[in-house]
Amino acid sequence: MRLLLVEDDLALIQGIRVALSNEGYTLDWLQDGASALHALRSESFDLLLLDLGLPKLDGLTLLQQLRSSQQDLPVLILTARDGTAERIAGLDAGADDYLIKPFDVDELKARIRALLRRSQGRAQPVLEHAGVCLDPVSQQVTWRGNDVVMTPMEYQLLHQLMVRPGKVVTRERLSRTLYGWQERVESNTLEVLIHNLRKKLCAELIRTVRGVGYVVELKP
Repeated sequence: MRLLLVEDDLALIQGIRVALSNEGYTLDWLQDGASALHALRSESFDLLLLDLGLPKLDGLTLLQQLRSSQQDLPVLILTARDGTAERIAGLDAGADDYLIKPFDVDELKARIRALLRRSQGRAQPVLEHAGVCLDPVSQQVTWRGNDVVMTPMEYQLLHQLMVRPGKVVTRERLSRTLYGWQERVESNTLEVLIHNLRKKLCAELIRTVRGVGYVVELKP
């Protein structure tokens, strides 16, 4: 899953980045609201972590403009503004949840998981398809009841495909999800990861759509 963090405190950015990367998320970050609004209009993210006290464009205005453009991206506000009026203003502007600084990292992770489940229309966190079971909480994968050991990249790629069974996920989206803006992607990285997944699970599970991307087959 690819998340965007908009926060002007570098120390907090680094702390969140380390915590979420350990959970298999790809985290991109920006430090002002204007740059974030441009990124949200031009790129695809699964969730937005948003501070309110931002330079150039404050978080509340950014959120209002995001919602006015009919974007339904899940938004979790992270802020030190703990007054009831501020919380109500954030929720009324279109936020899905609100977390007051300082916060516990485990609570942040739990709220992110809940928002992602809700946005994908799933009441339960576990993904099951064609004999594959993926648990985003424990990050465990099984194939026909047997545990499968995966690298973080393999797990994240499988997760992206399994939340959209039967739908083609483009190479560009997968690359952005796996690496974000921070790393250079080698040309054959996705092919190697897909090869590994097919070898560990089922060769027919993932189909290549030439020139476009990959899809988890509904009936492998």
